[in-house]
Amino acid sequence: MKKVTRFLMIGLLLLTNIASFAQEAEMADTMRSEGKIYVVVAIILVIFFGMIGFLIYTDRKVSSLEKRMNDLK
Repeated sequence: MKKVTRFLMIGLLLLTNIASFAQEAEMADTMRSEGKIYVVVAIILVIFFGMIGFLIYTDRKVSSLEKRMNDLK
């Protein structure tokens, strides 16, 4: 049963991969020609760096809490 499930999943993934190559990128070409692609890239970068900053901030807080817990023991 596991082999059949694996075979079906691999087949589905391969078909999905082939289907993704068949798509045209008309929207990307239009946005690039109008200069709007840079706005999209800038927004994605802001979100990405915001997430990285949040993860660093959270890691520092967790580290300080762990240190305080170890000091109490």
